[in-house]
Amino acid sequence: MSFVTIPLAIGWPQVVLIAVVILILFGGRKIPELMRGLGSGLKEFKDASKDESSNEEKE
Repeated sequence: MSFVTIPLAIGWPQVVLIAVVILILFGGRKIPELMRGLGSGLKEFKDASKDESSNEEKE
């Protein structure tokens, strides 16, 4: 393992800690709204990238 990859290694304890911090900061009711917004944003991004790739193929 090189020195650069050590700080970037995220294991299960870190994931659990991040989830707990997010739960404390946003609360249980706000998290589904955040995930819905994230999902719709990803969907729009994928649709836009598909449109761009199809436009490039036509040219």
